[in-house]
Amino acid sequence: MLAYLNEVGSALAQDGASLSLEALGRQMNVVGGPTESPWVKNVGLLFFNEAPDQFFPYAQIDVVWFPEGAGGDRFDEKIFKGPLARMTREALAYIQRNYLAETVLKHPDRAEATRVWNFPYVAIEEALVNAVYHRSYEEREPVEVRIGYDELVVLSVPGPDRSIKTTDFEAGRAISRRYRNRRIGEFLKELDLTEGRSTGVPKILKAMAANGSPAPRFETDDDRLACAVHLPAHPLAKRMKNEDAPQATMDVAVDVTMDVAMDVTMDVTPEVASLLRQVQGEMSRPALQAVMGLRNADHFRRAYLAPAMATGALEMTHPTSPRSTKQRYRLTAKGQQWLQQQAQGSDW
Repeated sequence: MLAYLNEVGSALAQDGASLSLEALGRQMNVVGGPTESPWVKNVGLLFFNEAPDQFFPYAQIDVVWFPEGAGGDRFDEKIFKGPLARMTREALAYIQRNYLAETVLKHPDRAEATRVWNFPYVAIEEALVNAVYHRSYEEREPVEVRIGYDELVVLSVPGPDRSIKTTDFEAGRAISRRYRNRRIGEFLKELDLTEGRSTGVPKILKAMAANGSPAPRFETDDDRLACAVHLPAHPLAKRMKNEDAPQATMDVAVDVTMDVAMDVTMDVTPEVASLLRQVQGEMSRPALQAVMGLRNADHFRRAYLAPAMATGALEMTHPTSPRSTKQRYRLTAKGQQWLQQQAQGSDW
C-alpha cells in the first residue's frame, strides 16, 4: 500500500509508515467494518494482496501463443497472477517484449521509410486494461490474450453492460451508463492505466488507425456472456522466420527492403489485380472504390485495398497518417513492374 501511495504521489504516503495496517487501510478505503472486527474490502484483496486468486479463483491473465494458428496442435501459455496492477503490467511487458515487432519498409523512390507494428502496443494496453477493469471477479474465468500471426484477441467474461447496445459495441461506439467495478477503475486511473470515461474503445480505434492497421472488431452476444476484442495484424507486418523461438525473433525490429518484402507477402489475387489495373497516378480510397463500381467500403478495404498494400504493389502517399483527408494511394515500382509484365503476358 505504501508503494502504491508513493507511486501515485499521495500526501498520505508521508504519514502512512507511522499508521497501523488497519488505520492505513481505512484511510485508503480498502478496510471496512467495526473497530472490533475489521475486514478487508474486495478491492483491497485484489490490489494489495500477493495472492488475490485465493479469494477470487482465476483472477489471472493467460497469454497464449498459437504458432500454428488457433486450430493447430501447438501453443505456448504463460499465466500471470498477483496484485491486479502488477499482473496487468507484467502481462503487457511480456507481450510487448515477445510478440510485438516493427517492420521497416524502405522505398526505392523516396528517403522516407514506412514503419508499422504487427499490433500497436497502445491498442493492446487499452484492450487488456479494460478487460481487467470490467471483468466479473465472481466468474471463474481468466482474462485471456490469444496471439497468432493474423490477429491478437483479448477475451473476458462477462460482456459489456446491457446499457450498451450490441450494435453500438460491435461498431466501436461503446458508451456505458453504468460501470462495473468502479473502485477497481479508480485505482487503475490513479496508476495511469485507464481513464474511466468510456475512452477505451475510441483509443483502440485511434491506435489501430494511426498504425495503418485494419479496423479492430468488438464482439459480444445477446446474453453478454463474454467479450472479445479482435486486433488484426497489419497487412505489411513481416512474419517471424523461426516459429520455435518467438522471443529471439520478435524482440528486434525487422528491417527489409521493398524487394525482400515482395518475396514474403501474398500472391496477387484477382481482386488485387483488378484494383492495380485501375490505379492512375495518386487516387483517394473513394475514387478507387468508385472507379471499380464497389459500394461497400469495408469489403473494398479488406478484399482489395489491404491485400494490395500487403503485396507491396500499392502504397499510401501519407503512410504515417493513414486517416488523413489528403491520403492517396499509388502504385509502387513493383506495382508498375507487375502491370508491365502482365501486359507482356508474363507472370510475377
